[in-house]
Amino acid sequence: MKQASLLQDKKQRKLLFSAGLSWMFDAMDVGMLSFIVAALSVEWGLGTEQIGQLTAINSIGMAVGAAAAGALADRYGRRTILLWTLLIFSAASGLSALAGTFTVLCLLRFVGGFGLGGELPVASTLVSESVPVKDRGRAIVLLESFWAGGWIVAALVSYFVIPAYGWRAAFIIGAVPALYALYLRRAIEDSPRYVAQKGKVLPLRQRLAAIWSPKHRRSTIMLWLLWLTVVFSYYGMFLWLPTVMVLKGFGLVKSFQYVLLITLAQLPGYFTAAYFIEKLGRKFVLVTYLLLTAVSAIWFGSATTEGMLLAAGACLSFFNLGAWGAMYAYTPEQYPTAVRATGAGFAASFGRIGGIIGPYMVGMLVAGGTSIQTVFIIFFVAIVCGALAVAFLGKETKGIDPDL
Repeated sequence: MKQASLLQDKKQRKLLFSAGLSWMFDAMDVGMLSFIVAALSVEWGLGTEQIGQLTAINSIGMAVGAAAAGALADRYGRRTILLWTLLIFSAASGLSALAGTFTVLCLLRFVGGFGLGGELPVASTLVSESVPVKDRGRAIVLLESFWAGGWIVAALVSYFVIPAYGWRAAFIIGAVPALYALYLRRAIEDSPRYVAQKGKVLPLRQRLAAIWSPKHRRSTIMLWLLWLTVVFSYYGMFLWLPTVMVLKGFGLVKSFQYVLLITLAQLPGYFTAAYFIEKLGRKFVLVTYLLLTAVSAIWFGSATTEGMLLAAGACLSFFNLGAWGAMYAYTPEQYPTAVRATGAGFAASFGRIGGIIGPYMVGMLVAGGTSIQTVFIIFFVAIVCGALAVAFLGKETKGIDPDL
């Protein structure tokens, strides 16, 4: 019933779908990069360490972008910063098609990552502040479900476009969101909560002091640990998924096909999390989905047959992305409006350090002869640590207004 009321409100529905499409374009860019590096390893002869460097540089850009955009969104508004981040990563993606050297491509991926990393915490903050408290968690998980749509589009583009037209064509398609930003300018407004306190913007130093004050310190530590472990494991596993398939003996096109099938499992993961998050609470969904992600990681790393790979990969997608949705819902709820985007942005930024280490670590370990099974045991441990951080340090925020 609550879900219906959320989707039946025309203004909220328009905001959710408008922000959701920008989220989908983000995911499409990240998803296509995972397929593009698999193609580049063949065309440019990139080694596993170089692939790790490229994906790590993308994550460095995301870390810088998340912190900067979060701080700027509390200063200049959620809507304005959302539009700018969308334009930045679209332009960088289009220009990546012209890259002639590995160094130039790395530079452009840093800029693209800056826009990508900035857009995500700002969009989730905007939606979280614009819907009623009773629908807040579900709205953010549904927003996050657009990420699965972006990965599916990325997998389809990669499957049909890259083998026929090359990786540069995929980057050109990644520039399309720049046109969408023009529509977004008229389609969305700043959140009522932000507008109500616009004249009382705190200086950045005070906002940073607030998120580390005794009142919020425990939540900030929990969030930073959660983001670090989830981003580390996600980018380490999923950016390498097509390449891992190739390493397990499948051809490039066959690997793309399997990853597309695995990606489809993300959608029911989101939708079940969206249902349970308002029924059972944020902590229950996060801890449960993270622990089941950890089990799936062990299963995937040790899978030897095609059937086991597909089943384990589908479970990995289902639970990992359901946990992501819950994490994005949980994060803005830890802070009041005056520091919300700053708190969410810096948590996401710290988490992106995991996105730098994860893919690069996989490249180093695989290049050194470490088995895929051992690599996924490391991800298992990291995900369990994230679940324990929420279980012991987190507070339940279902139905609570952070401004009261």
